[in-house]
Amino acid sequence: MVTYEPVDPGTWHLLVVANETLPSHDVRELVALRSAGCDAEVLVVAPALARRLAYWATDDRDARRAADERLRACLDALEDAGVAAEGVVGDADPLLALADALAVFAADEILIATHPPGSSSWLERDVVTRARERFNAPVHHLVVEGERMAA
Repeated sequence: MVTYEPVDPGTWHLLVVANETLPSHDVRELVALRSAGCDAEVLVVAPALARRLAYWATDDRDARRAADERLRACLDALEDAGVAAEGVVGDADPLLALADALAVFAADEILIATHPPGSSSWLERDVVTRARERFNAPVHHLVVEGERMAA
């Protein structure tokens, strides 16, 4: 079960970034808990993760299509949980995707959802720590066990 401190009443802005973990039960539950009892605006970013060859060939159509599918599944799951959220497909680099989103969405908090250590390339690249160092909003890390969606 995911637990979190309640949010003060008022408008609260949450920026969520994740890859395969986007449509997971844990992400849905945490976002629903964080937005309960307040006027919440939620923006979900799904980075378009292209394979190295496609990236260098600048052909990211498949990656954007897969990211859009993950994003739609997440938004549908949030809607089922009573959370109104918007979403965008972002850059393949999760830090750049966050920076791009923060340029147009003033987040009060950032949630990065990953698989556990050993299963997450983002953790291997230290994305969570680097996001905490780079961005002013508090960055929270949610580890999602076991729920995988094909990329």
